[in-house]
Amino acid sequence: MTREMQDPITGLRAVSDVRADAAVGAGAQDWQDQSEVFNGTAVTGLRDARSSDGNDTRQIPAFVFGEELADLAEGDPRVVVLTADLGRASRANDFRDRHPERFFNAGIAEKNMITMAAGMASTGCVPFASTFASFAALLGAEQIRTDCAYPKMPVRVVGHHSGISLGFYGTSHHSLEDLGIMRTIADLTVVAATDANHLRSVLRASLDHPGAMYIRLGRGRDPQVYDAPPQVEFGRALTLREGGDLTLIAVGSTVHPALEAAERLGRHGVGVRVLDMFSVSPLDRAAIERAARETGRILVVEEANLTNGLGTAVGEVLLELGIQGVRFRKHGVPDEHVPVGPPAALYAHYRLDAAGIETIAKELL
Repeated sequence: MTREMQDPITGLRAVSDVRADAAVGAGAQDWQDQSEVFNGTAVTGLRDARSSDGNDTRQIPAFVFGEELADLAEGDPRVVVLTADLGRASRANDFRDRHPERFFNAGIAEKNMITMAAGMASTGCVPFASTFASFAALLGAEQIRTDCAYPKMPVRVVGHHSGISLGFYGTSHHSLEDLGIMRTIADLTVVAATDANHLRSVLRASLDHPGAMYIRLGRGRDPQVYDAPPQVEFGRALTLREGGDLTLIAVGSTVHPALEAAERLGRHGVGVRVLDMFSVSPLDRAAIERAARETGRILVVEEANLTNGLGTAVGEVLLELGIQGVRFRKHGVPDEHVPVGPPAALYAHYRLDAAGIETIAKELL
């Protein structure tokens, strides 16, 4: 006896033997249940059903990528969307449903998809080519550099499920090197969306931005930071909280826990400034300099390998400025392959949750 199951992330279907599943034991989770854990739809001992801002994770807006682009496409005929067989995972299918003639599924051929997008851009389109961040940045690095950035094509490569958000899929799907790789490519704008509202702003601002862009997204159920789409300018950080004792510079998924850590420290009289450094390249050097001079301590938090990521970029700026007496630390994933597990457990393990960031900040203080 068999049953068909669908992975809620990838949309892929698999056939399972019911009798074999039953033989695993009542205490074990089957393949479907594990997908539900990291997709945010399961209630287990490893993950609270509610996010840290108190919202039911099943009610947090998932990816608005396809929805927002579909809205933008209503008034902009240049917008086209491509996917590497992950339209369901990125919600690009929301765009397909409304603009099927401008939606292209390249199949599991990420490199070809990026080159296709470059070709479309050369004809006047503004293509958004989406796939898992690990595939976009690692498999597609050459195409992003040579086909998109070098000829200054307005291609937006969208890497979703970045960092360790695909916890159970393991190293092949973890994307911890993308910030380090992408920021070293000339003429490539590198940005990371913080939440659904911020993603809307990034997509809107990208339409007329010159040249190629890499847009890094989280897992699509990121806790809300912005109540409405903020005004964004690539190369300018967003100041979310002021303080004079320490600056937390965060990006993407680490912004929300950084804010929570700042609130906790504030209850003990510590003034913490929080910067959303969503623009990794170009970098807001002026904001970094002000933070160094005015707070004297900087902690960079990122869901990425510490080698050559945002922390390294900020450290380079501080070194070049030569400001005396600044205490600096970068915090993220060490230079190692991450174990398999649900994202929430991995964030706690690497101290990328609010409690962990608070602990690191106290050490710096």
